[in-house]
Amino acid sequence: MSDAVALPRIEAIVIGASAGGVEALLTLLGPLRPGFVLPIIVVLHLPQERRSQLTEVFSRRLDIPVQEASDKQNIAAGTVYFATPGYHLSVEQDRSLSLSLEDRVHYSRPSIDYLFESAADVYGPALAAVLLTGANHDGARGLAQVKRLGGLTIVQDPADAQVATMPQAALNVLQPDHVLPIHGIGRLLVELERIAC
Repeated sequence: MSDAVALPRIEAIVIGASAGGVEALLTLLGPLRPGFVLPIIVVLHLPQERRSQLTEVFSRRLDIPVQEASDKQNIAAGTVYFATPGYHLSVEQDRSLSLSLEDRVHYSRPSIDYLFESAADVYGPALAAVLLTGANHDGARGLAQVKRLGGLTIVQDPADAQVATMPQAALNVLQPDHVLPIHGIGRLLVELERIAC
């Protein structure tokens, strides 16, 4: 990647997605190889009345460990954590995960904004935040907070997204560091991990 020298040293990645997100995440995370060292924390909007099967689906398709996030769980390197439906997911100062039942944000719980803002407070410039396809405005405010605190901000090109509303909402409020199609974001994550090693 030509701008690799300009990339920061990242310690964690947060990702938000909604409508079209399962396919986008499989495309994004599928190429990651065993031994990938960065933790990845994901909020994907799902109906909360159904049990999430994300862990099962992604465990079968990915070469890195996948877990559903649990309260007070320490964040481990090289693991993908999915938010539990019906609970906000946040990062605590001791770099553990926290589940809570605060009010919905943009009609969503878990909220992408909630995750992004808490992770930005903890990791600051060592955080990379990725906003993907989706049908509402969740994530734009959180991404702006990541940028304010020096983190790396990445938005899926709306023209590449299955549903452009969410990435376009972010572009309406900030100029992210990267606007890329999903395959470009995947290559960027690999490069960030290479720098982190």
